[in-house]
Amino acid sequence: MQSHLLIGAASSGSGKTTFTLGLLRALKNRSLRVQPFKCGPDYIDTRHHRMAAGSPSVNLDLFMMSEAHVRDLYGGYTEKADVAVTEGVMGLFDGYDGMKGSSAEIACMLKIPVVLVVNAKSTAYSVAPLLYGFKQFNKNVEVVGAVFNFVASESHYSFLKQACEDAGVEALGYLPKSADVEIPSRHLGLSLDEDFCFEEFADRVAELVEKHVDINRLLELTKPVASVVVPISADRCSYKRESSFPIAIARDAAFNFMYEANIRYLHQLGEVTYFSPLADASLPEAGFVYLPGGYPELYLAALSANRPMLQSIRRYAEGGGKLLAECGGMMYLCDEIRDKDGKVYPMAGVLHQSATMENMKLCLGYRTLLYNEYRLKGHEFHYSRLVEQKNPLPSCAVAYTAKGVETDTPFYRYKNVLAGYTHLYWADPAGNEWFTNYLSGKE
Repeated sequence: MQSHLLIGAASSGSGKTTFTLGLLRALKNRSLRVQPFKCGPDYIDTRHHRMAAGSPSVNLDLFMMSEAHVRDLYGGYTEKADVAVTEGVMGLFDGYDGMKGSSAEIACMLKIPVVLVVNAKSTAYSVAPLLYGFKQFNKNVEVVGAVFNFVASESHYSFLKQACEDAGVEALGYLPKSADVEIPSRHLGLSLDEDFCFEEFADRVAELVEKHVDINRLLELTKPVASVVVPISADRCSYKRESSFPIAIARDAAFNFMYEANIRYLHQLGEVTYFSPLADASLPEAGFVYLPGGYPELYLAALSANRPMLQSIRRYAEGGGKLLAECGGMMYLCDEIRDKDGKVYPMAGVLHQSATMENMKLCLGYRTLLYNEYRLKGHEFHYSRLVEQKNPLPSCAVAYTAKGVETDTPFYRYKNVLAGYTHLYWADPAGNEWFTNYLSGKE
């Protein structure tokens, strides 16, 4: 590996994702083998990383994953890379409990140099104490440089460079203030690849990065001084692979929120086939079906109209088939989904309840589910809710926040169907006994 870096920021909204996508594409355009990562549980940024870099992006998360597993992932996926680029989450030191789970903690653990993206809108030399504070706050976090976003002019940048010099942080360049490189809101599925041409966007930002950022110096500053991480057991799998074990994963425009390592793990367990609830008429042969989250609310008419697929899934579930449904996948299993105006769309009818987009309110956060004797880890992020029922389905687990506070996040079991709002992580051998036992019929 020639270089590796973590792109952090003082706060959300600084432009981490825009700069990350531009840098990934610029490095790819230089014919470098680029491996992207994302701190935290985000499954949207990783999709865009893949599109920009041409390589799958991998989540690194110290709440859902053990430290050993994070090292495994980083070591395994960077083994053949020229450059590893990790996008941070929120502010550099923002974790689920102080610094715990933060981008800074991951940078410390994996010894990744940090490049700060700083929002320079309406400020100039005053960024000096901010930069100084981030560099000095924790000496185990190596802040090697800064890139400024929303810069008005070369004159503006000259003040920012002086601030860097006085704060002891190297200035690596900037992105000019430009509306055509700002990422639109992703609220309710306004995703880059669906709302405008992602390729043009990535190329446009990459061009600005090449023009205004000293990429060569950035790569020089972020060279590893030694072997960064040796994978402990990069392909460790706690469940014996059976080539005859068929696995079906829903993947289309409506269902696409999934963790790269989870999918890789399923490929280790059996033969994986992808299917589309939007376009296909029936499930493929499967011993296990995975219905991930996504944007079903944007495709309600098409999903509801595909009755053959809905019936196929219902027959599979009623016949005792193993099926895990998360968030949008769980909504798809309900009797119906109501759009934001209250219009009703019949769905699979496996779970006798209704989901609705009416009166949308964001619900998010890490979750620990106590299910039987197991502790399931994951993350919740949705605007929908379940309609209150006279006889609601009982939850088979007790859910807690990252701080250990009990919350009302449901988790359902119907025959061999597991379903809930939590996007679960099962690729870590240190915490996936529940998953392997579920697949093998031991629980």
